[in-house]
Formats: sequence, structure tokens, C-alpha cells
Amino acid sequence: MKARRKPPERGGGKGKPRERRILVLDVGGTNVKIRLSGSDVVHKIPSGRKMTAEWMVSAVLALARKWEYDAVSIGYPGMVYRNRPVVEPMNLAPGWVGYDFAGAFGRPVKIINDAAMQALGSYRGGKLLFLGLGTGLGTALVWDGVLEPMELAHLHYKKGRTFEEYLGLRGLERLGMKKWRQAVVDVVERLSRAFGVDEVVLGGGHAKLLEEAPPGARLGDNANAFAGGFSLWGKGTGAET
Repeated sequence: MKARRKPPERGGGKGKPRERRILVLDVGGTNVKIRLSGSDVVHKIPSGRKMTAEWMVSAVLALARKWEYDAVSIGYPGMVYRNRPVVEPMNLAPGWVGYDFAGAFGRPVKIINDAAMQALGSYRGGKLLFLGLGTGLGTALVWDGVLEPMELAHLHYKKGRTFEEYLGLRGLERLGMKKWRQAVVDVVERLSRAFGVDEVVLGGGHAKLLEEAPPGARLGDNANAFAGGFSLWGKGTGAET
């Protein structure tokens, strides 16, 4: 492990501290999307089944070597407990569980499930169910402002297959666009009834493939993942969107 990097000075000139800047990483099976608070620019690093945590961090540090940031938020594509990944990701290489992200970045790090991070940034009130349509299927619930990450993707749906096997990338490839869209509508209806939600938000990279949102749902925006990541550190970060 490399030596811990010294955090940047907090000074903002004339004794006034500058606002804390947050680096947000949205880790997916196809790309790692990166945004720094105070900037609208989203950078992408290709990921995939050979990407380890060490490889990801090295690539991000190389990209962000001239950036100033005080803390890091990571949206992780898997189960997270007490700020640590507890299950290796399905669509990336092993090596994420037990990795010292804070030591590698030399900054405080908060890690949250990627769907939960986007759900937090999408929330408008009431009870919201978030479904992230991407390489896999991410799920989270927000109820009266309380975030509950969920693992619905690998539950049985029908014909011996899981929700993810229908709504994830492999489901899209197997079913074709028309039947995949029909499956999305059916799952939204079933889960809306099961959880009694006020609305469903459909996010992730494949949400854009829907012609329109199913009844009771709205299409999210991948930018909401960054809003959720910024919000993990509270206000006064210079990151409110």
C-alpha cells in the first residue's frame, strides 16, 4: 500500500476556509463515472470484468492528480455494510472486499451501494423505489428521507430466472428490446404494489432505452448519482445541485 497522501490545505484566502470539495465515483460494470464538486464535467474510465479495486483507484488517482478534493464518495455495485463492500461485485474482478480505499486515496471515504446513491439523489419525498437498469439491476428504497439499500436483483422473478436476469444487460440481449420493455413495465407494477410506494424511479444507463416511463414511474438521470454522492457529506461542501 502506498503512503497515505496528505490532504490539501483548507485555506480559502484572507482566513476564510474554502468549501469542502468532494470527488464522487459511480462504479459500474461498463464505466467508472467521476465528477468533482463545483464542476459539471463527468469523466469516464472503462471498467469491466478485469477491473480490481486497486486498478480502479490507480486510474482515478492518475486522472485526478491535479485536482483538489477533501473527501471521496463511492457508489459501489454490490452490498455495502458499515462503509465497506461485503460482497465482491458481479461484473468486475475480485479484490474489492477488504480493500483500504481511504488509505489509497489519502482522504476520508464514504462507500454506498451505487443504486442507493442514485436513489438518494433522485428523492423528492414520500416513499420511493429506485430501479437501476444497467449491466445488472440495482435497487433501493427511500422512505421519509431514510435510505434503505436493497438486494432485489437476485430474487426469483419468473421461469426460474431472477429480476436481474430479465432487466439487466443479459436480459435485454436475450429478450430483445420489445420484450425487455414489457418486462420493465411488469416489474414496476409488481414491485410498486408489493412496497406500496408513491413512485418508482428508473435510473441506470439503460433507462434511456425506454420510450416512456411506465405508469407510476419516472425516468431518472445519471447525474442524480453524483447529487447523492455529494449529499453524503452534508451541506457546505460546495456540491449542492
